Amino acid sequence: MDTEPGLTSAAELFKVLGNASRLALLRIIGDESPTVGSLVEATGMSQPLVSQHLRTLRQAGLVIATRSGKEICYRVADLHVTHVIADAIAHVHEPVDHDDTIHHVAHD
Repeated sequence: MDTEPGLTSAAELFKVLGNASRLALLRIIGDESPTVGSLVEATGMSQPLVSQHLRTLRQAGLVIATRSGKEICYRVADLHVTHVIADAIAHVHEPVDHDDTIHHVAHD
């Protein structure tokens, strides 16, 4: 079914991004280089849950972990990801004109 190169990989990316907690973590990480502790504090999630989400994001290649003394800091691996998230959030806040959508579909 992957008729265009990259569709399967893009679907896997969206699967990882399809979790509000991971999106929240990526938004915070995109603005700074936080530690797990600061992510726990910022989100109110438990430390094990934050660590689990970070592991998923690392495995997907979306964040990079770097050691800073005794702590590990996280940064977004690719700024395209922050743009995709920002665009998705902007999209859901746009007003939807259902009549206009139907009109375009009927005439295209």
